[in-house]
Amino acid sequence: MDRMASIEMALKNEQAEMEFYAGHAKRSKNPLARGIFETLAKDEEEHMRRIRGLHEKLIGRGEWPRDVPIEVAGTNVKDVLERLAGLPESAQGHDGDDVAALERGREFEGKGTKFYADLAQACSHPMEKKFFEFLSRIEREHLRSIERSLEFFRDPSSWNMERERSGLDGA
Repeated sequence: MDRMASIEMALKNEQAEMEFYAGHAKRSKNPLARGIFETLAKDEEEHMRRIRGLHEKLIGRGEWPRDVPIEVAGTNVKDVLERLAGLPESAQGHDGDDVAALERGREFEGKGTKFYADLAQACSHPMEKKFFEFLSRIEREHLRSIERSLEFFRDPSSWNMERERSGLDGA
């Protein structure tokens, strides 16, 4: 796949993911699920905005632009998970749709991680490579937070015990 086709595919993927997460954020009544979905939607919108800017400059110049920042805003999805998992209402009130949406999000983020890593691997321009490596790392962080959210919904007590690092010996 050539560079332009890859970037156009990335735009479509980010748009689809943003709409998916935003829709589930509106639907969910669980504070943790809603917070995770809202954060993921915001992150995907940021990725889309940066990739769109890059795409426009590539079309205009035919080469990687010098004035496109290689970084995209980081994600605070891990912080959202840690903060909202402490609310008693987060452990209850989630439904099968929340879990199914998180499982679907896990698929999106897994594919995104690999897609951007592969794209970075195929790049020869150092700034281009860094840009796609960074996107891959963000997608991987999304993936891990979704996996941790699923673990929480399946067994909140064990999740909290692990988070607190409590042990039988009191350590």
